[in-house]
Amino acid sequence: MNRPESRPPSVDKLARSIADTGLPHPMLVEAARQAIADGAPEKAREVATATLRRMLGPVINATGTLLHTNLGRAPLAWSQPEQYTNLELDLTTGERGSRMATAAALVARACGAEAALIVNNCAAAVLLALGGLAEGKDVVVSRGELVEIGGGFRIPEVMARSGARLVEVGTTNRTRVSDYRQAVDDPAHDVGVVLQVHQSNYRIVGFTEAPTTSELAALAAPLVADIGSGLLDSRCPWLPGGPPGWLDAEPAARQTLAAGAGLVMFSGDKLMGGPQAGIIAGDAELVARCARHPLARALRPGALVIAALQATALAYLAEDGQAIPFWRMATLSLEELRSRADRYGAGAIIDTESTPGGGTLPGVAIPSIGIAVNGDQRQLLRELSRPIIARVDHDQTVIDLRTVHPDDDDYVAEALRSLTN
Repeated sequence: MNRPESRPPSVDKLARSIADTGLPHPMLVEAARQAIADGAPEKAREVATATLRRMLGPVINATGTLLHTNLGRAPLAWSQPEQYTNLELDLTTGERGSRMATAAALVARACGAEAALIVNNCAAAVLLALGGLAEGKDVVVSRGELVEIGGGFRIPEVMARSGARLVEVGTTNRTRVSDYRQAVDDPAHDVGVVLQVHQSNYRIVGFTEAPTTSELAALAAPLVADIGSGLLDSRCPWLPGGPPGWLDAEPAARQTLAAGAGLVMFSGDKLMGGPQAGIIAGDAELVARCARHPLARALRPGALVIAALQATALAYLAEDGQAIPFWRMATLSLEELRSRADRYGAGAIIDTESTPGGGTLPGVAIPSIGIAVNGDQRQLLRELSRPIIARVDHDQTVIDLRTVHPDDDDYVAEALRSLTN
């Protein structure tokens, strides 16, 4: 006599049994159905947990990469009450105002610009600046600056989308101001702007030549400079000790504008240490032309980004680098880091090096202190309830304390002790 096949469990009952995972019921049902379809209903909780781990959540950055693109670049805490704001209301007149009237003006002041415009990211800033100033016109750029950065962002492709025409000058490693001048003065060209692009994530060394910003600014066309990383002022007046040595030669917004650039474009979430945003700053008329372009509305950020950027700009104007998490982390002394390492009681204390990351300052290393344990333990650390993201050097898993918040030291130390016991 054939034995009857066992019936699959109730989807609803199985879903309710894993409700403590915190997922909404429809997602629990989906996890239950998947587990049953796979012939392993007992793994429904694993399916639900895997779904949770794919969602956005907090991690501990122990890689030593300060601006880790995969981990959200500059760490920033921002919250606000559940209430309305005067996003587009002029409180003086009671009439409709501009969402750019406050935060953008503060950013402009912090970097010595006449005006500024805020968009979603630096790629959007480049797109809008080219569209606003050179749509249907030529844009002169060095072949050595036709870069591609993360996510397939290529200068020639963005330029094409903006409606501008690319005019390449010079060579990959050597471009002279005379190359630019010849293109700008050529009657066959209708030049809208000269574009200077920061080589954010690579460097050309050796037999190289490039004109200065002031040389390009003297040409008969506006100069717009994509400085990329978002350093506001090379003097770093927000740091008591002035600029750290590893910032040497990094272009800054204030100095680029002072050298004659009409506009600068940069990211808000790199060296500026704010939320993801793109900044266009400089000459008021040029900024206004960008703002009038139809793309400006499509690329504008929301209230949360504007509020966070406003708070960041105010910290700069107060010259309070300690209020900006990135600068607080970047300027930790080796003595502070070693003192924290001494309290870990797990692994070996090592000298190591952090990196700025985020497509900034390629090849630059910042001395740091780390904790090392043998073998590649990265997966085990990622599987923790609050994942720890580490790196491996010479068959050792390294926890770089420069990018670990001091409040997380006890949690990380306990995780390392569990690996070595």
